[in-house]
Amino acid sequence: MVGIRRLAQYLDISIGTVSRALNGRPDVNEETRKRVLAAAAELGYAPNQAGRSLRRGATSAVGFMIESNDENETNSDNFFLGVIGGLTGALAQHNLDLVVLPCSVNEDPHDYLQRIVVRRLVDAVIISATQRNDRRIALLKAANIPFIALGRTGGADEHAWIDLDFEGVAHQAVARLAARGHKQIAVAVPDTDINLGHVFRDAFVDAMERHGLSVDPSYIIRARSSEHGGYAVGDALLAMNNRPTAVVLVYEMMAIGLYRRLNEAGLMPGRDLAVIGFREGPLARFLSPALTCFRMSLRDLGIGLAEGLLATMPAFADTDRPGPVHKLWPMDLVEGESDAMRR
Repeated sequence: MVGIRRLAQYLDISIGTVSRALNGRPDVNEETRKRVLAAAAELGYAPNQAGRSLRRGATSAVGFMIESNDENETNSDNFFLGVIGGLTGALAQHNLDLVVLPCSVNEDPHDYLQRIVVRRLVDAVIISATQRNDRRIALLKAANIPFIALGRTGGADEHAWIDLDFEGVAHQAVARLAARGHKQIAVAVPDTDINLGHVFRDAFVDAMERHGLSVDPSYIIRARSSEHGGYAVGDALLAMNNRPTAVVLVYEMMAIGLYRRLNEAGLMPGRDLAVIGFREGPLARFLSPALTCFRMSLRDLGIGLAEGLLATMPAFADTDRPGPVHKLWPMDLVEGESDAMRR
């Protein structure tokens, strides 16, 4: 481990510049900040305030990195709140604290996590919103920090991960709609590079092909994962000359915005458009007609993540475990009336 003085000497810049770069101050240019963070990770820089933890060999804290933006900060149906409940309880049994690490949507997740790694703030990490090519994986492996991912990437994913069974949801949704005679089915996926969007889209296309149905590229709609995104999906559907008869949503809050847009156009889910949502959230339960969607226990998912992470931490790992956890989390169909129409 090296201190800030040694780090400044190595980079041949002032201690003040190094300090400001490590603390994310805006008065340091981007190139210098990246040089400092890279060198800190390479040399094993340890801040003075972490000395006590380093002498003890642990912080007794686990970091849960989540994406932070205006929508999920004000979202009363926040997915992560339920997961955190399960995580906190499971980790507390091992005298570990959970620290939420909110990464702004305006910042590169890799750069944000690099600062956390350099400062030695936590003993282990849970990452979420995994991207198709997620550079955080290599960073955590190089730093030898135990971690688990909530979500898969587009790579081999030999590390520990738990992901929702998006393939199962897509296949069940398409099978249900096809059995009702629907042939023109749309799907709404996130407009970011988050991997779940790729997984869900690919599974949707595969499910359609298995039922002998063609996929119109214009029916794959990219939108924000929010109520506003659902409203935009409604706009896109209503603007189509050859409008689909059904739509599958990949995010629970999209249904609220879509219902609103259909209502404004004098249309009703389940009568004029078959709608299948993703997760049964608290607000979605009050939609009328009742939303056909999928149910899962967020608390149990949090417990599963905690157990999978503990298995990667030497102090808690079970030596008889064959390898890191790789698990698709099941979701159960909840029948509603939003997809009642038949073709």
